[in-house]
Amino acid sequence: MGEILLEVATDVPVGHGVPAQLGISGDALNVAASAAAAGARVGLLAVLSDDELGQAIAARIVELGISTELLKFRPGQQGMYLVHCDPDGQREFSYARRGSVGSTLSPDDVDPAVFSAAGAVVAGGIACAISSTARAAVLKAAGVSPRFVFDPNYRPRLTSLEDATAVLAELAPRAFLVTPSFPGETSALLGCSSAEDAVEKLCRLGAVNVAVTCGADGIQLGSVADSLWVDAIPAPVVVDQTGAGDAFVGTMTARIVLGDTLPTAVRYGAAAASLVVGGKGGTGFVPTFEQTRAHAASRTGEGLTSHA
Repeated sequence: MGEILLEVATDVPVGHGVPAQLGISGDALNVAASAAAAGARVGLLAVLSDDELGQAIAARIVELGISTELLKFRPGQQGMYLVHCDPDGQREFSYARRGSVGSTLSPDDVDPAVFSAAGAVVAGGIACAISSTARAAVLKAAGVSPRFVFDPNYRPRLTSLEDATAVLAELAPRAFLVTPSFPGETSALLGCSSAEDAVEKLCRLGAVNVAVTCGADGIQLGSVADSLWVDAIPAPVVVDQTGAGDAFVGTMTARIVLGDTLPTAVRYGAAAASLVVGGKGGTGFVPTFEQTRAHAASRTGEGLTSHA
């Protein structure tokens, strides 16, 4: 659940007449696309504009193998973002989403029967940041879901540090799994200087499991009982890192629902994330599960380190 955005991407600094490519993205769609590709039956709760643009986005959702049954269509402005390279080649994002139709998501849109029956429900800090009603919708979903997955996805341009910290503290006790990033989110939201400390603190807050993503190094997975380090899987090629974290969350969650153990699901999530960066945009390349499984298998024997 969350907001879907129109993506306008350029390979050069923004200026009049520069070539650009349209895409459909946003963390919720990226997660859903990866979950569907990993084999899960996926629905996406989001609000789209009730016009041709909303219908075009819905068509893309269908192409990605995601059910449209939970989509809502309302009058309003579709949110969007512009992504471009600065002169040094770094990715930069500019958003046009304030008051977007996606931000009208509310608790009334959350059907308790659907969300309590789902194998898992995934939501992120971005959905909580775009409006008070969307935040309330996430809280409602977390309250009825037997397996709630929360990705903090802290964005300083969208929310204050105080609000993001409060949301994490409120949702951690309801979460089956929390997926913060190290060092950015664990330091800012939890005041932790290590991934291990972040696991411990979130478990004390009530999270059942924690998977701290540590960039190109790997993932620190843990619970109250034990912890496990999972090495990252090197990417064959890097074109655009947009959506890599979302691919990790979506793939991992899907594989948990489909019966894989949590460490195995995390390993598949790491493999999917390292493949996604070979495409441009959040859903520019969504690997099939066969591709993800083969990529994970190619690195068999590397880095699963367990300790109590």
